[in-house]
Amino acid sequence: MNSKIYVACMAIALAAGSVAARAESSTPVKYSHSELKQMEQEAHSAQQYQALASYFRSRQQDFEQQAQVEKAEWEQLGQNVAGSAAKYPRPVDAAKNRYDYLASEAQQMSQQAAHYESLAANTK
Repeated sequence: MNSKIYVACMAIALAAGSVAARAESSTPVKYSHSELKQMEQEAHSAQQYQALASYFRSRQQDFEQQAQVEKAEWEQLGQNVAGSAAKYPRPVDAAKNRYDYLASEAQQMSQQAAHYESLAANTK
């Protein structure tokens, strides 16, 4: 009986370790503003430009995912809008503003990534 529990615990520990390792390797790196500026200033090779492009693409995907969540929230709140006597900003307005902000940030990240991708292609 104890050996079965021991084997089950070991299997759970191995599974948890492999999940943690996968999560750790797939988590994109977050740079501070100063680190990012330094990377941009020091970038001169195709690899450095490609690293910046992939960073901005991952940030774009993050913003797009957050925007989709906010869009769903906006649509849900839009169904429960009260009359014109509702105070501004209504929750639906706040959700729309967050969605607009996140969509704008995703667009900016896309432009940055495209810029660095073109620089990487030109330096090869």
